[in-house]
Amino acid sequence: MNLAESKVGERAIYHPGASSIEGFPTTLQLFHGHPPIMLRPHWHAQIEVNYIMRGSVHYRMGSHDLQLDAGQMCLFWGGQPHQMDRSSDDSIYAGAHLPLVYFFRMRLPAAVSGMLMRGTTMLTSATDSADDENFPRWYRYVTSGDTLKAQHAVEELLLRVERMFIEHYSIVSSDNRIVNDNPSISLSDSVVRMCDFIADNFLEEIDAGDIASAASLHPKYAMNLFRKTTGMTLIKYLTLLRLSRAQAMLVSGNGSILQIAMDSGFGSVSAFNKAFRLIAGMAPSDFRREVRSAAV
Repeated sequence: MNLAESKVGERAIYHPGASSIEGFPTTLQLFHGHPPIMLRPHWHAQIEVNYIMRGSVHYRMGSHDLQLDAGQMCLFWGGQPHQMDRSSDDSIYAGAHLPLVYFFRMRLPAAVSGMLMRGTTMLTSATDSADDENFPRWYRYVTSGDTLKAQHAVEELLLRVERMFIEHYSIVSSDNRIVNDNPSISLSDSVVRMCDFIADNFLEEIDAGDIASAASLHPKYAMNLFRKTTGMTLIKYLTLLRLSRAQAMLVSGNGSILQIAMDSGFGSVSAFNKAFRLIAGMAPSDFRREVRSAAV
């Protein structure tokens, strides 16, 4: 994590950067430690897994607030702007950022992906002491430099996320509905192939036709399949990956807005500005200025 010490209350503050999750939107990353608060909402193109080991944290999501206490685990779509605005002094959390290519390889209830993409949080209190041991171990394995250990950690983590939907879980949204669901779905290999291609090429000049071709599908069918599976369009996902990368470059780099637009896969500054305003509510230049002034 990219941390800086705040002069207000000496609290650890999270700042996005080119070396943090926003800068690598197609990379699976695990984390473990004290969760720092965020000065403003951020976004990234992965599913986020949070397990609260001690203390409590509070998130401001797009459509709801989320209080998490020790022993609770949740999943949410990082593509919605979100902000951890409270973190108790004793809080410890662990978890991961899962690129969609990993997420769609799991056996999950059919409705889960669409609900997550629309801003719903999946929450469970069905955890135990094994989670207290496993989450830190998975983090150690992934950061050990040992390829075999890292592979085992990722496989175990994905199985743990699958198990969340076999047991009781809650759906937290603006209306706080609670449901039980049946974990039975076999997602199309075509969606996985599309995600693979997007992950490898999102900084290049690609469009829906290129993505569909990589999965040997007709463009219209590919777009409908992706939207039905994920709850968002191919182009929206592609744009979000590019915006996540651009967000990190704006915070930690000194390149011009034009250079950042080009380096993050946008064909023009106008297209970049329009897409950035839709998610951040401000121009890229204003975002850079506001984040840097807050860090001083």
